[in-house]
Amino acid sequence: MRSHPTGEPGPRHFQLDLPWRPPYDWPGMLGFLALRAIPGVEAVHGDAYARSIRLDDCRGWMLVHPAPRQQALRAELHLIEGAPTQRLLARLRHLFDLDADPLPIRAHLERDALLAPLLAARPGLRVPGAWEGFELGVRAVLGQQVTLGAARTLAARLVALHGEALPAPAEPAFAGIDRLFPRAAPVAEARDLGLALRMPRARAATLCGIARAAATEPGLLGDDAAGSLDSAPDGLDGALAGLRALPGVGDWTAQYIAMRALRQPDAFPAGDVGLARAVARGGPRPAARALLERAAAWRPWRAYAALHLWTGDAGAHAAA
Repeated sequence: MRSHPTGEPGPRHFQLDLPWRPPYDWPGMLGFLALRAIPGVEAVHGDAYARSIRLDDCRGWMLVHPAPRQQALRAELHLIEGAPTQRLLARLRHLFDLDADPLPIRAHLERDALLAPLLAARPGLRVPGAWEGFELGVRAVLGQQVTLGAARTLAARLVALHGEALPAPAEPAFAGIDRLFPRAAPVAEARDLGLALRMPRARAATLCGIARAAATEPGLLGDDAAGSLDSAPDGLDGALAGLRALPGVGDWTAQYIAMRALRQPDAFPAGDVGLARAVARGGPRPAARALLERAAAWRPWRAYAALHLWTGDAGAHAAA
């Protein structure tokens, strides 16, 4: 990790270069994050991703874009408090899936005639991770049975209600990014959350349940007590069992959290409409059980297969 503090007074600036194994599909990563960017917390500008960040004693903003003439991403940190740590570096690598080796993943998945052209078109596609397990859990719950746009609107309301305000950023890249994502405790204790967010009462109860779990058992969502983010110690089956035990958390939500927050490469939300549509290719859409059987040959990389199918389906709809 290389860091270079610059400039005083105001936020301290640090620059980190984060290498990756080629190929790396940065436009694919950026497109995925852009569709899900929460107003007030994150934004995509050109070839860069910006967001507010909090970890341990660090608080501020980050801007991530390809490093010039390097096989790496460059993270520019503007910190009001704290300084970069190895834990922060791990969060960055987790978020952008920088430790994946795309070559064995491609060699395995391209044996399937359905996936082969998708892999050829985007050989460096990665599985976007999460800055924080609780944040990803909230995204998963808010995304249940609604469009991406509706989920973003709900998340923005939650941030406005419970997110910590940041001072107005001086950097144009951070314009409008004026809050941190809420901590779990205030969301767990919130009353009338469904009314405040204008969402069904049952989903609001699930959201509060996720928040209580994150506050009392952070490892369930990948956040340990020290603030690190790591894969589930009990593997995919153990992670899914723990998540499904939460009221209102079904298989889709559990698989999505396992895929992005717990970095489980074989997680696969078989009940997802977009996946069924992508596999059907205009024909009858398979039921979840049939899709699971179809996906058995993709193990242990089903999360990467899902990303390729989602990306290919989104491209087909855009061209239609």
